[in-house]
Amino acid sequence: MMLKSVTESFATMIHGLKVDHLTDHVLQRSKRMILDALGVGFLGTSTEVFHKVSQYSKIYSSNTSSTVWGRPDFRLPPTYAAFVNGVAIHSMDFDDTWHPATHPSGAVLPVLTALSEALPQTPKFSGLDLLLAFNVGIEVQGRLMHFSREAMDIPKRFHPPSVVGTLGSAAAASKFLGLSLTKCQQALAIAVSHAGAPIANAATQTKPLHIGNAAKHGMEATFLAMLGLQGSKQILDLGSGFGAFYANYSPKVLPNLDSHIWLLDQQDVAFKSFPAHLATHWVADAAAAVRKHLVPSDGTLFPSDHVERILLRIPDVQYVNRPFPDSEHEARHSFQYVACAMLLDGSITVPSFHSHQIERPQVRELLKKVELEHPPDNLPSFNTLYCEISITLKDGTTFTERSNTFYGHWRKPLSQEDLQKKFRANTSTTLSSDTAESLIKIIENLEDLEDCSVLTTLLKVPSPPVEASKRSSMLSFHHTTSPGLTNI
Repeated sequence: MMLKSVTESFATMIHGLKVDHLTDHVLQRSKRMILDALGVGFLGTSTEVFHKVSQYSKIYSSNTSSTVWGRPDFRLPPTYAAFVNGVAIHSMDFDDTWHPATHPSGAVLPVLTALSEALPQTPKFSGLDLLLAFNVGIEVQGRLMHFSREAMDIPKRFHPPSVVGTLGSAAAASKFLGLSLTKCQQALAIAVSHAGAPIANAATQTKPLHIGNAAKHGMEATFLAMLGLQGSKQILDLGSGFGAFYANYSPKVLPNLDSHIWLLDQQDVAFKSFPAHLATHWVADAAAAVRKHLVPSDGTLFPSDHVERILLRIPDVQYVNRPFPDSEHEARHSFQYVACAMLLDGSITVPSFHSHQIERPQVRELLKKVELEHPPDNLPSFNTLYCEISITLKDGTTFTERSNTFYGHWRKPLSQEDLQKKFRANTSTTLSSDTAESLIKIIENLEDLEDCSVLTTLLKVPSPPVEASKRSSMLSFHHTTSPGLTNI
C-alpha cells in the first residue's frame, strides 16, 4: 500500500476527525481559548485599526451576511465579518499565544461564528460542531509549525498567524461545512496561495490585518474548493509549496486517526494579562519583582532620579527591541517600554499603552537608562526564554531579579476565575454585564449547546451607553506577580 502524501494525510485528518476524538482536556482548553478570543475581540472594537478596517469593509454587501461582534446594525458577507472580527482580536496584541510561536484562535473563531450565522443548516450547527471545527483549525496550525526548526523560535521573517493561521482557517471552515476529503485537500492548496505576511509590519497598524486576512482567506479558499477550484495535490509536501515559508521545512505524513493525539492535549496556550507581545511579559514579571527592592510601600514613587542603569538580559528578538517607541503599537513591541512602565507604575494595564502614557517625560528619561544584553543561553523561544533585570543606582547598589515563567504562560496558566475576570473587563464597554455572564455560561457548557445561534445572537447585543469617565477604569486590570487580575 502506497503511503499517503503529507497533504493527503492532513486532508484525511480534517475530514476524518469526529466529536468522539475530542478529549476532556482539549474541550476545556479550547473553551478557554474561545472565551479569551471573544473578550479581546470585543475590546478590540474600540481601536483605531478596527475602525479603519470596518469603514473599508462597508463597501461590500451580500444577501448572505454575518454580524460584526458587538455591532448589531453592522453586517457583512461572512468572509468580511471574519476579517473584521479577526482584526479586532489582534488589534491590541492581546490574544492567545502558542508554541511554536503563533496566535492560534484569532484566525479560526471568527470564521466559525460567521459561518454558523450566515449559513444556517438543518439540523443547526451545535456547540460540539463548533468545538470540533475549532480544534481541527488549531491542530492543523500546530502540526505545520512542528515541521520546521525555524518555527520553534520567535519569528524573524514571516508572521506565523498569516501563514499557518490561513490554513487553520481553511481547515476549520472545511470541517464545519462538511467538505469531502478531496475538497479539504484543495482548500489547503488554495489557502497556501493566500498565506504569508512579513514580520517587518509588526508594531504597526497593519499587523492585526494578518489575523483578519488569515480568517478571511482561509474561508475564501474553502468556498473556492467547494466550487471545484483545484490546486497542487502536494502543496504541503514541497519546498516550493508550503515549504516556501520555512528554510528548513521537513514535513511528515500524519499518523492514522486511530492513534491521533491532539497537540492541545499535550501543551496549553498562553493567555496574556496585558496587551503586548508575549516576550514582554517576562520583562514585566522581572521588573515587578525588582521594583519591590526600591518601592517599599504602595504610596511611594519609584526613585527614577536615583537610577543609573537598567540592564535587561533577554533573547535577541529585534522587532521587540524598540528603545524609544512613539506609538501604542511600537510600545506593545518594546522590551524597554514595558520594563519602564512597570517600574514607574507597578502595573501594566490596557491604558498603559495610550499615547499620553508613552509620552510621559519620566518614561522618556527612564528609557535612556535601559541597556540590553543577549546571553547565549537565552534563546528566542517562548518555551525557554527568560528575563533578568538588574537596576544599578547612582550609589553603586545593584538589585537583580529574574523571571523564568510569568503567570499566564502554559506552565503557569491563568486560573478560570482570572480568565473570566479578564473577559469581563474586556467586554465591559461593549456588553452589558448580563450578556457577558450569559456568554461565560454558554461557553463553559458549549459542548451541550444544541444551536449555535444562541451564541451568535449574544455576540451582537449592544451594551447600554457607558460614561466616558468610566471607560478607562473598566478597561484596566493590573498585571501582578501573584496569580490574580485585579480590577482597578
